[in-house]
Amino acid sequence: MTTYVHDIGGAPVIIGAGLAGLMTALHLAPEPVILLSRTPLGTDASSTLAQGGLAASLGEDDSPDLHLADTLAAGDGLCNEEIARRVVEAVPQAIQSLVRLGAPFDRALDGKLRLGLEAAHSRRRIVHAADATGHQLFHALLAVARRTRSITIMEGITALRLVVAEGCTVGLLAVLDSSVFALPTRRVVLATGGIGGLFCDTTNPLSSFGHGLALAACAGAELADLEFVQFHPTALDTQRRPMPLISEAVRGEGAVLTDENGLRFLADTPGSELASRDVVARAIANQLAAGSRVYLDARQCLGQKFATRFPAIDGICKQAGIDPAAEPIPVRPAAHYHMGGVAVDTEGRSSVSGLWACGEVACTGLHGANRLASNSLAEAVATAAWVAASVAGTCRGWQWSKLPAMVPMRPDPSPIRQLVSNALGIIRTGKGLRDAIAALLSTAVGETEVADPALVSLLIAIAALRREESRGSHYRSDFPERDAAALPSRLTLCTAFENAVALNWQASERSR
Repeated sequence: MTTYVHDIGGAPVIIGAGLAGLMTALHLAPEPVILLSRTPLGTDASSTLAQGGLAASLGEDDSPDLHLADTLAAGDGLCNEEIARRVVEAVPQAIQSLVRLGAPFDRALDGKLRLGLEAAHSRRRIVHAADATGHQLFHALLAVARRTRSITIMEGITALRLVVAEGCTVGLLAVLDSSVFALPTRRVVLATGGIGGLFCDTTNPLSSFGHGLALAACAGAELADLEFVQFHPTALDTQRRPMPLISEAVRGEGAVLTDENGLRFLADTPGSELASRDVVARAIANQLAAGSRVYLDARQCLGQKFATRFPAIDGICKQAGIDPAAEPIPVRPAAHYHMGGVAVDTEGRSSVSGLWACGEVACTGLHGANRLASNSLAEAVATAAWVAASVAGTCRGWQWSKLPAMVPMRPDPSPIRQLVSNALGIIRTGKGLRDAIAALLSTAVGETEVADPALVSLLIAIAALRREESRGSHYRSDFPERDAAALPSRLTLCTAFENAVALNWQASERSR
């Protein structure tokens, strides 16, 4: 195989062009930077689907300390408090930077930013652009990026592998159409988003299988808290995929969850409909398992005002033949956000020299075991500045090394979605996880389109099996209690394979 080497002068390469990737590129200006996107920009980024907004302590009755307290409570004991404090203190200033870049946030009559309320927040602090914040914010930033001469945008390109020599990043392999080429650089930033596309029910683009996790794992990077997958409680329950999100802000305005008989099943739960996402998602899952459909009823709290407050959601519902002003909305949980990711430090650096991560693919420790609503976009805009500063302060030089002998195929997660959904969903069991690991191992080490998605799924399953407790978004029916001594988890590809092989050997011994 002949691989063309494209000389980019050692410029940093950002893999992924959602909100985190765009913000990092803009912060690096005027230094030249390469921004890679698998698809035309804006067509396949999870951040463009975000409805709620960004959590920021801007209200007169709010403070970073209160925002921090809510974040730590949602994270269920596993947040990195130092990182969390740094993020919540940085977000208000980051919001002002976004405003200067053209972000069209909603404002009250007095000109101040309009603040919404979402689940597990003790104050109104959600800065939003109607109910399409991600879309509006992305396109505002994209317009600026396209005008920034130092940013080279390369669309339709899939990164296949990072090239590492002696523990240091020296470049990456990528494919455009059917042509494989190499980009030599000592500075790579992963901004590839999450893993929702591994599940049948997801609010993420179906191609979001954990691409950056596969790249990082195969490069030898340490991964963190992979077992924690957040399921948004209220996705629109239709056949459409990805599933449209019914924002938490609808419940913040007073909408209630009911069973098919119109009875509220969360009325006696602390926080009721605005309890943390893991609590609400499990409650809905239990209703569905019992054979009852679940509905979100906004008729009393909003009625005819629904279309004005939530125009995008109103349009989505009406496309499905549902009028939220006159009837309840059918909902069910869907894979939405991954708290785990590439383990990074306060500057976004991974354990592999020359490799950074930003946004959902990174695990900073902010979210712990369960993300607080609207902290994801907030984290992306706050940490992008720190990542860019670290990248800019790193040596530009590069020295190419021998290319890998094997280049993986473009990934396709569809063959394993049902398996992953069954084993790694809202409620997990040890047997289900062990069976999934056995099924995924041979595929993960293969050379097919499903190899990388299977590898990411295997890593998550190993992490979930090792956590013998229930905490945050991770619920084990065979270990339903919380272990007070449990810590954040760490995993490498080598350790995961050792665990998987040992489990398979034990299973084969028992079957003799």
